[in-house]
Amino acid sequence: MSAPRLETVLRSASQEVVIGHDRRFCLIGERINPTGRKVFQEQLRAGDLSAIARDVQAQVEGGADVLDVNMGVPLTDEADLLAKAITMIQELTDKPICIDSSVVEALEAGLSVYQGRALVNSVTAEDDRLAQILPLVKKHDAAIIALPNDEDEIPMEVEKRVELTRKIIEVATKEYGIAAADIVIDPLAMPIGADQTVVVTVLETMSRIRDEFGVNMTCGASNVSFGMPSRHALGATFLPMAMLAGLTSAIMDTRTPQIVEAVKAADLLLGHDEWGGAWIAAHRARQAASA
Repeated sequence: MSAPRLETVLRSASQEVVIGHDRRFCLIGERINPTGRKVFQEQLRAGDLSAIARDVQAQVEGGADVLDVNMGVPLTDEADLLAKAITMIQELTDKPICIDSSVVEALEAGLSVYQGRALVNSVTAEDDRLAQILPLVKKHDAAIIALPNDEDEIPMEVEKRVELTRKIIEVATKEYGIAAADIVIDPLAMPIGADQTVVVTVLETMSRIRDEFGVNMTCGASNVSFGMPSRHALGATFLPMAMLAGLTSAIMDTRTPQIVEAVKAADLLLGHDEWGGAWIAAHRARQAASA
């Protein structure tokens, strides 16, 4: 028998977003991130946060429901920078925030200034990482993205990923009192260009996690197409397949209409867009913009 399907509730000061298996797919805008962006990194080192406003606007206009915020810039005080960025973003939009950092002090700083119920990105199944991050998540009543890999390696087998997912959920719920609904699993989407089997593996992993635990899932949507040509076509194909397997959200660049539209179409076809309201509204918005 399948596990009950859970809902993960995120909030800003004035808006609530619910991630769930019977709800419309949650788009987590990934662009507010300096990785691979030299100019943006230089601006942040100089204390210039103006590019963040442009990224917020572009991701929200593209359809982001939640904004992932990463301020991991070498040679900066990441905790201070993340706190400033989150404070600024909350003045620009009412979208909930996914606080993205591997530095515990930065997560603490970001959660301390956040007004609402955040999503923390991320934790792994490593014992020391769970012990460092889960108390912080519990303290601030946040939700958490968790990756089923440990200190040994990123497991390539479905069974190992399911086993580590079980460990994460058991530790979080039994040792730290975090609700299973507040654990969002990243089933480890990997580049198809490196190994032809990885997508089949992650889709099977998604189905197993949905059926056995009922938790919500997310992934870095662009990981699958990394290094391949026509990346948008691959993304627009992968995400609807993943939605059918149980994926309920994705960290992605919502400036890519081809992928966003594919997700919205899948929402409609899977019965997650009542009477096609969102699909029709998006169509009318495009008509109005072109007119």
